[in-house]
Amino acid sequence: MWPLRLAWALAVLGVAAGSSPDPSPDPSPDPAAPPPDTASIFADLSPAELRAVRTFLMSRPELGLSPSRGGPLAKNTLFLVELLPPKKRLALRYLDRGSPRPQRQARAIVFFGGQAEPNVTEFAVGPLPRPSYYRPLRFKAGRAVPFAARPVTQLEYELLHHVLAAAMEPLYRLLRDATGFWYHNCSGRCLTFSDVAPRGLAPGERRSWLVLQRFVEGFFLHPVGLEVLVDHRDPDPRRWAVQRLWYNGQYFSSPQELAERYERGTLAVARLAEPSPRQLFSSYEPRGRFATGTPTEVHGAKVCEPQGRRYRLRGNRLEYGGWSLAFRLRSSAGLQLFDLRFNGERLAYEVSVQEALAFYGGHTPAAMQTKYMDAGWGMGSVTYELARGIDCPETATYLDAHHLYDADGPVRFSRAICVFELPTGVPLRRHFDSDFQGGFNFYAGLEGQALVLRTTSTVYNYDYIWDFLLYPNGVLEAKVHATGYIHATFYTPQGRRYGSRVHSHVLGNLHTHLVHYKVDLDIAGTGNSFETMDLRFENISNPWSPGAHVGARGGVGDGVGDGVSPCAPAPGLIPPCPRRYHLAVTRHHENEPTSSSIYAQNDPWEPLVNFEGFLRNNETIEDQDLVAWVTVGFLHIPHAEDVPNTATPGNAVGFFLRPFNFFDEDPSVASRGPVIVRPLDPPTFSRLEIQRWTPASPGPCVAAEPFTYNGTYRPE
Repeated sequence: MWPLRLAWALAVLGVAAGSSPDPSPDPSPDPAAPPPDTASIFADLSPAELRAVRTFLMSRPELGLSPSRGGPLAKNTLFLVELLPPKKRLALRYLDRGSPRPQRQARAIVFFGGQAEPNVTEFAVGPLPRPSYYRPLRFKAGRAVPFAARPVTQLEYELLHHVLAAAMEPLYRLLRDATGFWYHNCSGRCLTFSDVAPRGLAPGERRSWLVLQRFVEGFFLHPVGLEVLVDHRDPDPRRWAVQRLWYNGQYFSSPQELAERYERGTLAVARLAEPSPRQLFSSYEPRGRFATGTPTEVHGAKVCEPQGRRYRLRGNRLEYGGWSLAFRLRSSAGLQLFDLRFNGERLAYEVSVQEALAFYGGHTPAAMQTKYMDAGWGMGSVTYELARGIDCPETATYLDAHHLYDADGPVRFSRAICVFELPTGVPLRRHFDSDFQGGFNFYAGLEGQALVLRTTSTVYNYDYIWDFLLYPNGVLEAKVHATGYIHATFYTPQGRRYGSRVHSHVLGNLHTHLVHYKVDLDIAGTGNSFETMDLRFENISNPWSPGAHVGARGGVGDGVGDGVSPCAPAPGLIPPCPRRYHLAVTRHHENEPTSSSIYAQNDPWEPLVNFEGFLRNNETIEDQDLVAWVTVGFLHIPHAEDVPNTATPGNAVGFFLRPFNFFDEDPSVASRGPVIVRPLDPPTFSRLEIQRWTPASPGPCVAAEPFTYNGTYRPE
């Protein structure tokens, strides 16, 4: 952990930068209509806007678009529609100077698979809510998106299933005898598969290793020892082919070769025990008992709001204490905060999730190939319903999300976001002022609370819980918890070098999680600087005792700003390239809105967004509009206690934004929550003055008795 100081601090924008001219502002609003909240320029597209964009693009004959679902793969389809945020300079003119409202636009991604040279093209579509134009967006790299770099669609998975079913037919007897399950023509005892990425070893390839698993609850923990390499680069699935197979530590060139080895009796067969129909080890069903016998059949502690909510939610604007911000949930990458202010003064223009990566080691071909970049798996679109009382407190406010991602219209994800105030369980600050004679001069404390904005991403096996926490003292925390099923492969003795045996035939593979955030701090404007504070020990003469020396720690500077403090550096398994930075600071450029893209997963060798290129121009970062890019992560060595799922304690990382000489004092002094206790008759302490600015009792959701305090510590 290492503190950094941002002397007046940093900044950036968000989403695919385009070369098209700036859109004109919105037409004059209806004078009779209420003024729109300024936060709405950052609001996600409504279902009506998503439908309008799709209808408009589908109506353009030159695009030749077809529905996404069904039909051939070699066709032109609309893959993704989401908000294209306004350029930063236009947004700031509107927010700060009263300039015209920026025109609302959508980002649309089209897969052009039905032409001689397939490619992927991104468009800006506007103006919303009634679009009339579309313009191509350009990446900084200045080249087209290769068709092989596109994310895998549901249609492509269906076609992969058919190819795999045909390939597995010769292996029916082997799979039935060894596992009790099979792949083709199955009904109740089916195998399924998980795929890994990158899909190949060089640009332009699209070869995926598929891991076969028993299709039972928690199938991620049920590999059967068979992995299959399928080449599916060609838009025509009739040209797809199985290239290699790996079974129980050996490679085979075809399913027929593997089947013949089994029939001849020369194959080392991995025979798996029948899965238990009850209390399956990968299931959440309770089993066993705690030794103490304390009750677990009753509800535990709950969050309550005894006098109602202390935050305000209006559309996509969130307010709490001194905080106000706008937020959205990008289908492409997840939560994004804009225009973060404290007591009306902007601290950050944008704070957002950029990418989540997991690099694995292993002995099987799938394990050694796995380097997940989750934006390429629709990380922001897999925001499934949050369970009331488990994923978020019962008292939370729940919001729906609408995604148009690999679909033929908007899809509503109920309760995808929650907002709630959380008791932290530790005082924000407190002090007991002892009189050192068994009594006290005063006690004062302020209970600890934070407002939480939360969503989740279930990226196949893993579940990420994404939090932004707002504290009353001007501190913002970004945090992510990793849970869900580990990415597991079939156990072989050689695999012990790359993980832990977590069940009889299951290896939990060693891996490193990395999460990338964008932090665009605009403190007292966009002209910010970055500096670090170096500390050193000095041996100085003691001025009040000649001849003695004092070891003093000295620092540099006491400027104003915010500090970025990662709460977990990211050691572990990191490939030598690309380079890893805990923190990188760059100048803001409109054509550098994101540090990754949805195409990086399937073409990491020639990425369209090359973050390393952001740093190579060696620009000055003094008194400029700056962006901080923060990387946090942890090494995960799976163990038996990761069954059935990885638990959240110990598997969370994040960072803090903390004011550094920005305020005259702790801004939480504005809270009316403190309690101050002063004795009126020391040394007897029989009468106390209790000062508080909230009701004497929180109400019926906690102990009904009013607050009391004694404070003495005398011998009995």
